Amino acid sequence: MVLTRRQALLVLNQLPKVGPVKIRRLLECFETPEAILAASVNELRQVQGISEASAKLVNEWQNHTDVTQEERRIRELGVHFITAEDELYPDTLREIYDPPLVLYVWGQLEMRDRLAVGVVGSRRCTHYGSQSAKKLSYQLAGAGVTVLSGLARGIDTAAHEGAIAAKGRTIAVIGSGLGQLYPPENQALAEKIAAGHGAVVSEFPIDQHPDKQTFPMRNRIVSGWSSGILVIEAPAWSGALITANMAAEQGRSVYAVPGPIDKPTHVGCHKLIQNGARLVISAQDVLDDLGNLFPSEAGPAPGSPSLYPIDSLSPEEQSVYACIGSAETHVEAILTACDLPTPTVSASLMRLELKKIIKQLPGRHYARL
Repeated sequence: MVLTRRQALLVLNQLPKVGPVKIRRLLECFETPEAILAASVNELRQVQGISEASAKLVNEWQNHTDVTQEERRIRELGVHFITAEDELYPDTLREIYDPPLVLYVWGQLEMRDRLAVGVVGSRRCTHYGSQSAKKLSYQLAGAGVTVLSGLARGIDTAAHEGAIAAKGRTIAVIGSGLGQLYPPENQALAEKIAAGHGAVVSEFPIDQHPDKQTFPMRNRIVSGWSSGILVIEAPAWSGALITANMAAEQGRSVYAVPGPIDKPTHVGCHKLIQNGARLVISAQDVLDDLGNLFPSEAGPAPGSPSLYPIDSLSPEEQSVYACIGSAETHVEAILTACDLPTPTVSASLMRLELKKIIKQLPGRHYARL
């Protein structure tokens, strides 16, 4: 069977017990996924870290995978997949030690999803934790930040709901195939996300069931994709702390929401704060910190692309930007020229400022950078 490059990547992603690190090493040696699948066991064994068992799995790929069936299921579910060679594959994910080879996507990714914060926490959250997650995610999404979470019960669910309520963007990274969505009670939430609020994403083959290994693998995507991880209500044994540790190892910012000091459900967050995580009481704490991650007011170097080209902005952001001159422009003049509701203009100004496209000057004036 002659495979295209994308089909070969699907096959490699389906192989059990091989994983992204081994596949990356194979690609470094053989250059193309098609060449990997055509290699002999002996040739595969010459690559560092490739055991006899792994070499046989790759060489006998037709006995372990069914790319025709996988493509049929992709069409049936109305999803698609991207690879690291695609423009919409997050740049931050390319940087981690074990980037996913393939991302299955239900819904649509956008360039603005590059600016993302992961929101994680306990599945068995209290009312305080749930409301905190909804509020902070609402504020982040309203400011133009994509909210990433895992579609799990508890804090994850609240985070997605908060972002949707703000009419913002949210990405759910799940620990199963898209054809085996987990937990099943979040099917309606997943459908709402995919219908226009973001995407549900997985690295696993369409019909893979979740297990104890798939969730930690999912967590590295949430942390690796995000510019920072916000932990809301996590006991000492919470899996959210694993995600926070992954984020720290990947060089991401870690944020934590404090809670009552006598409640075990908040011990994990308090430990993170003691160990250097930034204490968060409003989304502005996160937004202020994220501002340091973007280009300085001097702008990008000549000839280099901007992280946020003007045509990638939302229609509201473009309208507000067009009303700001190179000299100082008062907010009242912007409101008059834009003919948009005041809350929409205010939110757009905040997002443009965060993206280092405009700057605020004294006296409620704004200017382009």
